[in-house]
Amino acid sequence: MKPGTFTQMYVQLVFAVQNRENVLFKSIRARVFEYISGIIRNQDQKSIIVNGVADHVHILYGLNPSISVSDLVHDIKRGSSLFINNNRLLPGRFSWQEGYGAFTYSRSQIENVYHYINNQETHHTMNTFREEYLKMLEENEIYYDSRYLFEFLDPAE
Repeated sequence: MKPGTFTQMYVQLVFAVQNRENVLFKSIRARVFEYISGIIRNQDQKSIIVNGVADHVHILYGLNPSISVSDLVHDIKRGSSLFINNNRLLPGRFSWQEGYGAFTYSRSQIENVYHYINNQETHHTMNTFREEYLKMLEENEIYYDSRYLFEFLDPAE
């Protein structure tokens, strides 16, 4: 960034495992999420929290506008997929589903978003990923065409 440029932007990313497979087992999550955090830091972004459950991930980071959100997501998905596959953390080939959600927050909201992401396992005992994701889109007044949403493989289909 150029001297004299000052920013403070916070983004929550949400994306899913290919076909919403429940393959991000507890036994590998910490390692995968730490690796994702490293990718974010290596792109000169501020990694605040990375967490999720077996079929999707939430990331809260401080955005440095030197890289676009879509480029960062590409780097995260590519790098973490290679990490999982090269280290044979799972049987078979791992990949992320196409697309992502990106939601911005003010500094005053960061603590609540952090706790929300930190408590993903508890949250998903009460709500499905579909319910969670649609609520996020609606709360942020984001128009969406249901043809382009993640492949939701839960009873609500």
